[in-house]
Amino acid sequence: MGFLEGKKVLVTGVASNRSIAWGCAEAMHRQGAQIALTYQNDKLKPRVTDFAAQLGSDIALPLDVSSDRQIAQLFATLGEHWDGLDAIVHSIAFAPKYELEGDYVDALTREGFNTAHEISSYSFSALAKASRHMMEGRHGALLTMTFLGAVRAVPNYNVMGLAKASLEANVRYLAASLGPTGTRVNAISAGPVYTLAAAGIAHFRAMLNQVERHTPLRRTVTTEEVGNAAAFLCSDLASGITGDILYVDTGFNILGLG
Repeated sequence: MGFLEGKKVLVTGVASNRSIAWGCAEAMHRQGAQIALTYQNDKLKPRVTDFAAQLGSDIALPLDVSSDRQIAQLFATLGEHWDGLDAIVHSIAFAPKYELEGDYVDALTREGFNTAHEISSYSFSALAKASRHMMEGRHGALLTMTFLGAVRAVPNYNVMGLAKASLEANVRYLAASLGPTGTRVNAISAGPVYTLAAAGIAHFRAMLNQVERHTPLRRTVTTEEVGNAAAFLCSDLASGITGDILYVDTGFNILGLG
């Protein structure tokens, strides 16, 4: 019996079997959780429906986090399947590609700044707010994904670094707000992983090579390792942890000079 046996978990942001979201879904399924997935658009629907089936689930629901109507509909539909919800994994982030290359100030636009913050940070609060009726009193967990660029200046990460800093502040404010109702809120700051989303960052492979050369473990982290940490944070084993940012990056964040 796994340590998530009987838990009902919504995992957002699965776009491929190399994504961090998929690593989380697989790890939680291995530990006994029932999984529901979301897809961003009709193009991704068949793929995500197939991923859900691999986890023994028939719940794959549409979610465009820029739409309040669709967020509300997500939980209305999920309520037709489940009588409650124990955890949400928020693995959604986006900034226009032109914002993620070259000098920060040169690339910066008002539109790109607003988009990065709305999709990458506000969406976490929006999901937390819309799911309260399903999670209240269940001693559940909300979990999101951040990156070292939230607290360090990372080349080409640019406005996404600011959005992730907002997201990390979001974790603390949500933890303080939802704690009295029994819901915990945390984030994982994962090391660089070559995913579809990361491929949009200029020179990302060079970043991976840098990590492999200098991180204490001399390798990059895997989506499975991030998923295992996510499963722990969403379980009762982590019942005393909230408002925290857990680094799962093979130790790169501790370095003074890389």
